[in-house]
Amino acid sequence: MKKKIYVDYAATTYIKHEVLEEMLPYLKEEFANPSSIYGMARKAQKAISDAKLKTAVAINSLEDEIFFTSGGSEADNWAIKGIAFANRDKGNHIITTKIEHDAVLNTCEYLESQGFEITYLQVDKEGMVSLEELKKAINDKTILVSIMFANNEIGTIQPIKEIGKICRERGVLFHTDAVQAAGHIPVDVQVMNIDLLSMSAHKFYGPKGVGVLYIKKGTKIHNLIHGGSQQRAKRSGTENVAGIVGLGKAIELSIKKLNTEVDRLNNLRDKLIDQLLKIPDTKLNGPIGDERLPSNVNVSFKNVDGEALFITLDSMGIYASSGSACSAGAVEPSHVLTAIEVPEEMLKSSVRFSMGERTTEEEVEYLIKVLTEAVERIRNFS
Repeated sequence: MKKKIYVDYAATTYIKHEVLEEMLPYLKEEFANPSSIYGMARKAQKAISDAKLKTAVAINSLEDEIFFTSGGSEADNWAIKGIAFANRDKGNHIITTKIEHDAVLNTCEYLESQGFEITYLQVDKEGMVSLEELKKAINDKTILVSIMFANNEIGTIQPIKEIGKICRERGVLFHTDAVQAAGHIPVDVQVMNIDLLSMSAHKFYGPKGVGVLYIKKGTKIHNLIHGGSQQRAKRSGTENVAGIVGLGKAIELSIKKLNTEVDRLNNLRDKLIDQLLKIPDTKLNGPIGDERLPSNVNVSFKNVDGEALFITLDSMGIYASSGSACSAGAVEPSHVLTAIEVPEEMLKSSVRFSMGERTTEEEVEYLIKVLTEAVERIRNFS
């Protein structure tokens, strides 16, 4: 029987059994609108409050600084547009990087059409932002810096605390897209000087379609949705109670085992990197060690057809992601890999393996064996 090995946890995770069990009552019996005043509704409202507390504890924020969204992309959009339009009287300059998620890059592109000036910082060959370049980029019109906590493709963890400190000293708001970080590595908005932070439940074993934007108390930001008084009128609309409950349970469970899971995944990651780099003409994309997400391995192979590689992996039951994005039938090189100057002949033969709680050492060994044989076979046929 063919093995099935899922190594695409950075794309999405399964819902844990405990999370689903916590959600079910709010999809069935406890279906009341939390804005109503009777007992059944008050129970739904309390469930939202409990989830808010669990989320706040996970990132060391206040409860009333947590706002639930439909996911990470919405949270990114709200953070950047909300700050831009609310603080336009102070300036029109925003700083981000060339390796952000499209939810950030496309939002910034939209703001450029609205008269805002965007600086896209370059990164080094490991995907790291230069703190000195950031300092130089900040001017008297800068109102926001948005730099992702950890990169979704190459796993680079940015010096978030230092970035936050620079922004705080210069009186500039700091937003970080922590979709790949929250629930997987330590996140502390107080210690790290973070003003706004985005996260998404389906990245840490919660349901799809629900996320969070942390907004530091006192931050001037436009409301996202105008309507009723839900979420202090900043994001109106009847809350997704079951989804919010699931997010709260998922982040609670992730934080409880965070340290042991980080250690376990670090060991699997390092083993995978060490063995894959023994394949001739293989390049690791991103850093080695503590500056890389515990779950992430991204490699490129010289003289290997990317499409043939993924067909082979899929046929062997290995589910991973390409470093390229398919658009309108054409495979375009990843903007992240382009930014870190991966050689052109390796751009379209990159593969990202992202591991999770069900990933075992046996699976990693099987992955190494299959990939080594696949690369050799494809090169021989080329």
